[in-house]
Amino acid sequence: MTRRVSAVGRCARRLAWLLSLLCWAWPVLAAHPRHADLPIQSAWVSWVMDGDTVLLLPEDAREAVRLRLLGIDAPELCQPGGEAARDALIARVLRRTVRMRVVGQDSYGRQLGQLWLDTQDTQDVAADMVRSGWAWAYQHRTGRGPYAALQRQAERERVGVFAARETAMSPAVFRQFHGSCHAGADAQSPQIQAPLGRVPQTGHSGSR
Repeated sequence: MTRRVSAVGRCARRLAWLLSLLCWAWPVLAAHPRHADLPIQSAWVSWVMDGDTVLLLPEDAREAVRLRLLGIDAPELCQPGGEAARDALIARVLRRTVRMRVVGQDSYGRQLGQLWLDTQDTQDVAADMVRSGWAWAYQHRTGRGPYAALQRQAERERVGVFAARETAMSPAVFRQFHGSCHAGADAQSPQIQAPLGRVPQTGHSGSR
């Protein structure tokens, strides 16, 4: 009888562990399934512009590309948490070789896509930014995206921007009251030509 109870206990613990692993991995596995057939390529991150936008050089490309991470919205640089979010992304990707998938282009001329830190395409940079509390889950027009569960986890654990006593203001709400930190900056910054003109226009037009 004792052995049977012990075996049941081990099975229960194993099942709980598997369920926990699935709950952690599901937002990453389910993220943007409609883009799964698009090509993935290697790239080198040369600069981090803010908590959700990087400048990188794709493999075999001659010119750099501005890439906006799909599915997230990090704090504006001029709002609380903005510089810390950029620092968090710098620590993850700056001067590193990453894997990237471009899925479209926003109205600001930036490519939209996904980044991974390893060759197995499992360490999703955007998911990590949301999980650590340095970005909101974001889906154009709906306000929610594939990382919504990770955002709720970050809020419960009070990490990143959610660690402050006052309620963190999302970038979308901040822009409604204060506009974008980038206003007027793009006119002074160099125009980056990406050799990806065939990429379709997609959402995120209201997110900087």
